[in-house]
Amino acid sequence: MSIVSNITAQKGVEIGPLITDGAFYLFPVSYIIGDVLAEVYGFSTARRSVFYSFGVSLLAIVCFQISVWLPPADFYDGQETFATVLGFLPRMLLAGFAGYLVGQILNAWVLQKMKDRFGPANMWARLIGSTVVGEFADTLIFCAIAAGVIGIETPGQFANYVIVGFLWKTFMEIVLLPITYPVIGTVRRAEQRLAHDVAVA
Repeated sequence: MSIVSNITAQKGVEIGPLITDGAFYLFPVSYIIGDVLAEVYGFSTARRSVFYSFGVSLLAIVCFQISVWLPPADFYDGQETFATVLGFLPRMLLAGFAGYLVGQILNAWVLQKMKDRFGPANMWARLIGSTVVGEFADTLIFCAIAAGVIGIETPGQFANYVIVGFLWKTFMEIVLLPITYPVIGTVRRAEQRLAHDVAVA
């Protein structure tokens, strides 16, 4: 997910007065996955998944750059386009790495702390509260690094980019709560069945 979103985020998108990037519809999904991991498995597991994703994305950067640097065949006339699209990836992936790493860890940490303090009730408050903190950090860091790549130049455009991104992601988290709840329940029940089967065996 992070690799796909960082590639599609290279495209600047303008919808009416709103300025965003081509991955605006993907980022909320990663936070829903993060919420499921943190809620069911805890902070440590959610943090490990972030680090694994980081490693896979780092491998992708190396592979993309090797492909750009390799000399093109005489019959291949797409080198310039190929290099243009993938040449910006290191900066976009750095933006994605930094934002995702900080945002997801904050998201999982806040969710776990709220659960420890207030108990398992009011899961909706944990999901939304952790998302607000994580998404804001993620969006601010990502936009600060990636803005120049997609052509954002003025402070007004940057503010629009950050605000729209943050509000959109948070809004989608709320809208998708009716999906997040049953997913968490399904995963939790599957884990309980697995633990029971292992204990019986």
